[in-house]
Amino acid sequence: MTHDIERIAPRSGTAFRLKKGQYLTVIDPDGQQVADLLCYNANDMAEHISSGRTIDYTSRIFLTTNDVLYSNRSRHMMKIMCDDVGRHDFILTPCSKDTFRIIYGEETPHHGCQGNFEMALEPHGVSPDNIPVAFNVFMHTDVNGDTGEIKVLPPKSRAGDSLTLRAEMDLIVAMTACSAGQSNNYKYGPIDYFIHDEFEK
Repeated sequence: MTHDIERIAPRSGTAFRLKKGQYLTVIDPDGQQVADLLCYNANDMAEHISSGRTIDYTSRIFLTTNDVLYSNRSRHMMKIMCDDVGRHDFILTPCSKDTFRIIYGEETPHHGCQGNFEMALEPHGVSPDNIPVAFNVFMHTDVNGDTGEIKVLPPKSRAGDSLTLRAEMDLIVAMTACSAGQSNNYKYGPIDYFIHDEFEK
């Protein structure tokens, strides 16, 4: 089956509607590229994806097939249906100008995923302060079990690997091709995606 594949250019973002029961497939076309993903209740934008609720209810920090992404109101927003990589998380917040200033020491920093989310979500009435921690698709973050030290490693995704999620309510979804060099093995690639009505493995 052929699909109308949309492309998110490197270090950019977008937002779109996803109806309850529809599927979203996120693709890493070139490999080792993270996609930050947010979702909001399309009928009440005060309800949004929650990293804390999801981690609490799934009892894991690395998410994969059959895991549910919960809202700040403890409701199902999306469910992971199919996963080529097996490692995605909520550990780090969307990169921003401050990320590049503080961590990378850049004097003229990029606006990052935070800025891309702000631009994509502004038409939907979402203010910068209402952008939560995103679901980091294809992210490879290592956490030391004894000290809690975090290391960002190159994503395990290979060219063409994908993740498919099902919408559990009508959603506004925002997604970026992550702008942080450390997250993407210091290269910036695109992210592809398509929306479909039937589940395909």
